[in-house]
Order: sequence, then structure tokens, then C-alpha cells
Amino acid sequence: MTTVPATAPEPAEPTAEDSAGSRPRGVAQARGLFDREILKQAAVDALRKLVDLRAQAKNPVMFVVLIGTVVVLVEAAVHPGVFTWSITVWLALTVWFANFAEAVAEGRGKAQADTLRKMRTTTEARRLREDGTEERVPASAVAKGDLVVCEAGDTIPSDGEIVEGVASVDESAITGESAPVIRESGGDRSAVTGGTRVLSDRIVVRITAEPGQTFMDRMIALVEGAERQKTPNEIALTILLAVLTIVFLPVVVTLDPYGIFAGASVSVVVLVALLVCLIPTTIGALLSAIGIAGMDRLVQRNVLAMSGRAVEAAGDVQTLLLDKTGTITIGNRMASRFIPVGGHDEAELADAAQLASLADETPEGRSIVVLAKERFDLRERDLGEHTFVPFSASTRMSGVDLADRQVRKGAAEAVKRWVSEQDGTPPPELDQVVEEVARAGSTPLVVAVGPEVLGVIELKDVVKRGIRERFEDLRRMGIRTVMITGDNPLTAAAIAEEAGVDDFLAEATPERKLELIRAEQAGGKLVAMTGDGTNDAPALAQADVGVAMNTGTTAAKEAGNMVDLDSNPTKLIDIVEIGKQLLITRGALTTFSIANDVAKYFAIIPALFVATYPQLHALNIMRLHGPKDAVLAAVIFNALVIVALIPLALRGVRFRPSSAQAILRRNVFIYAVGGIITPFVFIKLIDLILVALHAY
Repeated sequence: MTTVPATAPEPAEPTAEDSAGSRPRGVAQARGLFDREILKQAAVDALRKLVDLRAQAKNPVMFVVLIGTVVVLVEAAVHPGVFTWSITVWLALTVWFANFAEAVAEGRGKAQADTLRKMRTTTEARRLREDGTEERVPASAVAKGDLVVCEAGDTIPSDGEIVEGVASVDESAITGESAPVIRESGGDRSAVTGGTRVLSDRIVVRITAEPGQTFMDRMIALVEGAERQKTPNEIALTILLAVLTIVFLPVVVTLDPYGIFAGASVSVVVLVALLVCLIPTTIGALLSAIGIAGMDRLVQRNVLAMSGRAVEAAGDVQTLLLDKTGTITIGNRMASRFIPVGGHDEAELADAAQLASLADETPEGRSIVVLAKERFDLRERDLGEHTFVPFSASTRMSGVDLADRQVRKGAAEAVKRWVSEQDGTPPPELDQVVEEVARAGSTPLVVAVGPEVLGVIELKDVVKRGIRERFEDLRRMGIRTVMITGDNPLTAAAIAEEAGVDDFLAEATPERKLELIRAEQAGGKLVAMTGDGTNDAPALAQADVGVAMNTGTTAAKEAGNMVDLDSNPTKLIDIVEIGKQLLITRGALTTFSIANDVAKYFAIIPALFVATYPQLHALNIMRLHGPKDAVLAAVIFNALVIVALIPLALRGVRFRPSSAQAILRRNVFIYAVGGIITPFVFIKLIDLILVALHAY
């Protein structure tokens, strides 16, 4: 027992971060869409891509546009004219705009990668020899399996596991979070990352990564897009766009002999312009930028996706497995009410409960002090001479001994036994109150003063603010939520009902988690889950989207296909929403692009052949002034619409939780109808400007 000064300080109020609104920070801070440095570099990179045939060949649609530009350029050199050169310039700009969109998306990632590179320092490692002595070697020289010593002020040379000691580590170079974290040997908090700094004590680290393959190296490569591979949906869409392009090629080519037969010959320049306007150039130009931007939005949330496929899978997730503690609840049980027994009143119980908790530095103890303060304005008081009794596993109680009384709080059986030792008798209703609190999924703590039991404190798992509403949003999207907890089924059911999850798995073991994931997948569903321990690794590897906590073990991080640098389990909900936003954005802009092509068809074809076939005049809805005006106006619009849509491709279509049917209806109404109307308006406007300028 410890004697303390007469005046007991008032503990700070417990706080819990509501991570539903967490914002990006640290190395993942987002650069503005129109950052000058990024735009200037993107303009240069776009020119480089323009002359790099290997880069252009990766995008079949824009490669066809590039070939068409070269054909028109040759024609312009042989038969120069304002119209021919105008078409040449705008076709070249169309390709450049597509490259620019991709370069801007890549530039945002490269800027973040540069920030990470600056954080890496050239350092030495204190490697242990077999005889236990140390040798100083460059950090690049350490290999997998080496043991290195790190003390206060040292930079950890590479990724590894602590095999000896405990230390406070500054991980702000990765997470952006200034608060240090504790890392220790054994358990699920033994992993350390190269480039982080030891703040206190001494640890021995076994290196788990080869040089050049550390977590920081992987971060840089992933962030700057060097290892980005096209996702299955993106590959499928690229093939579809290539097929549409191939279909339009013979259609356009046959227009020349058809025109000659009809007495209205069509020039090569017009045919190329027509082909470029009819193939899906808008989505072809923006497809790569959409994929890169989706990865970038995850990085802004301090989440690293080890593959684009994982981001895409997140958008199709149908079952979400969520840990109770730290995800659905704030992580610590808090005092929610005082229940007096034996004729005592609530104020008397609150006073004794606060006295017994003044030296209790646990979140539960602080919450008791705060609840008593809020309910009865019980603040700092002069205790006189006193001795605090700390909690111990043997007594299962804590409290305070004052000059005139002894106050205890703790587990029901422990306090009842202590009261009996004081020649007291617990009131008969105590067992019933304790049972009711436990049945509700809460933890009962009994408070006694000497031989008298005053009542029960209910410690309750506090469900995070707004989490129920987020689960309702997920339900509207057709996503089933399952709470995973080690609690007994009774407690789990109470928390699940309050939080609003669809189902729960109580007394969860690694084997039961794995069985649940496999059962869901057997039903054709995609599953997402989070984890941080070695025992979570099998389930993380089995899940379609496995999000490992950065504070977790190396095994967990290697098993998952995403790593949350903030180690915030609630982030899984954000990841699902970002994945859905990626898919919605891609679908919306594809719809808009194809609808554009339909409108451009009505703009160009009637204008070209109306002289030969007057019946086509009925289709000339825009009343364009002539064939050249129609073709040039359509080509200009085709180029400018790519520029107009770059911000939307990078930012993403705004996500609103709703069903697939509602998303489809909104897509059709806004992007299909809008995609048809927009070209009619702006092609006509460009046509009027060309006529006013007497372009040719």
C-alpha cells in the first residue's frame, strides 16, 4: 500500500476518438488537385509519353488516336490547309490530354513518394556477432536473420521483430502520428519498421526483410505507382474498349468507297476525325487515371494496398467482419450508471465509488470518477490522511483507507467476501442486480464501505458514436456486417443489438474466424476483415480484402493485402466505401463516354452526307453550318471534355450509400442522359464560335 499527499488530483476525463470522421495526415496528406508543381511536371511527363510508343501501346484506344494523328499530320504536310492543320493539332492535343490525366494522377503519388524518401536517412546498424559483440555496419548491409541492437536515439535500420526488450518508438515517419508507441518482444506488438526511431530503452531486433525490400521501400514503390498493375475489371474494360475501337475501324473505312459510290467523296482527314470521335476516347483517356486515383485516395487515408485488385475487391465486398473492441466499441468499458442497494441512495454510492477510483489510472477507473462528477458534481476533495489500495489479481479489488472508513470496489464475489470478513452481510438484492447487469452484457463492480455494500457500478462497452448509422448505410448497399468478439454469446448479443450489426460471432477463435470466412465465400460472397495478430494471419490471407494493422505482427502484415498505417480497425468501413467509389467512378465515366459517342454520331454523319441524302437533314438536330464545322467542332469537344473530366476522375464520383439499383438509376439519369445532352450543347456552341471567327 502507498501513502499519497492529502489532496487527491482529479483525473482527466476519458476520451475516445470517433474514427468515423478520421482525416488523412502524415505522409499521406493529399496534394491539391491543381497543385502547380504537380501540374508543371505532369505537362512535361505527358509530352514524354506522347513520343513513347511503348507507353502509348498500353492504351489501345489512345494508340489508335495517335496513329490517326500521324496519318493526318502526313496529309496536312502534303495538302496543307487551315482545316487539315486544325484537325491535326486537336487530335494531338487529345492524346496529350490523355497522357496529362495519367501524369497528374501519377504525379500526386510521386510527390508522396518523394516525401517518404526524404524521411529515410543513411544510418548505421549495430549488428550482433555470434560471440555477442557488436559491429557497426551500413544499414544497407544488414540481411534477413541478422540481430541488431537499437537504443534511445537510434534509427531502426530495417524491418524486423523485437526478440529482446521493450522500447518507446517514434513511428511518425510512417503514420504521421506524433505520439510514440510501445513495442516489445513477444505478443502482437513486436514488429518494428525500418526508418522509425527508438525513443527510450534498449531492444534487440531480428531483421525480417532483405535490403531494398523493406516496408518503406514497398510504400514508396506502391505510392508512386511503379508497381501498379491493372485490376481484373480494368483489364476487362480495356478489352471492351479495344473491341469497340476495332468494330468502328471497318465502319469508318467503308465510308470512303460508300461516299465515292454516292458521289460524296470523304477525305482521309475527315475519316480519321470521325473515327476518333466515335470510338470511346473519353473513358480510354481517363481509365488509367481513375485506377491510380483510387489507390491515391487510400494513401490519403494512410492505407497501403498491396495490389489494385484489393481496392477493386473492396468495392464488391458483401460481408464485413469487424472486431468489437476498438471498431464497434471505443475499446474500454466505461461507467454508465450507479445502482444503489440495501437502502442506500445513488449519491452516497457515487461518492464512495469515486473515492475508491481516485488512484485508478485505468480508463474504467477514470470513467467512474467522471460519471460521479457529472451526476453529482463531486470534484477534487481533501481526503485527509489516507492510503490508496491498488488493484491486485489476488484480491480483485481496489480502494482507499481513510481515517474513519475503508472503501472498496471490485468483483462481486471478492467484495462480498471482504464484507463478510468485516462482519457485514451483503443485502439480498445484490445478487439479482449483479446478474441483471451481467445479463445486459455489462460488467458489474460492487462498492462497499466497511461492512456495508452500497451498490453496483455498471461498466458498459460504449458503442462509438455514429457507428449504428454507418451500419445502416452498409445495409442499404447490400453489405452484411458481422461482429467478431471473444465475449460470451449473451454479452455479444447485447452489444450487437445496440450497435446494429447484422450478426455476430461470439467466443471467436482463429479457427472459427477462418470457418466463417470460408462459409461466406462458399456462398459466392466477397469478405473483408481486419486483424493485427499472428493468430489473425490465416483469416487475413483467406479474406478477399484483408486489412492488417501496422502495429501488428509481420505475419499479419504479410498475410493481408492492405496495411492500415494508423492501425484503426474502423478504417475497414472507409476502405469499402473507397472501393465502391472507384467502381462507381469508372462506371459513371464509361457511361458518359459511350453516351457522348452517340451524340457525336448525330453531329457528324448528317452534316457529312446531307447534301447527297437530303433525308438526313431530319437528323441534323444541331443545325451545324457545314461538314467542316461539324467535324472540327466534334474533334475540339472530344479533346476538351477529357480536360473537363480530369478533376472528376481524380476526385471520384461522390459516394452515397445506396442500393445497386439506386446507383444504376442515378448513373443512367446523370451520366447517360447528361452524356447525350452535353455534346449537343457544346458542339453547337463551338460551331457558332468557329463561324464567328471565320476559321476557314
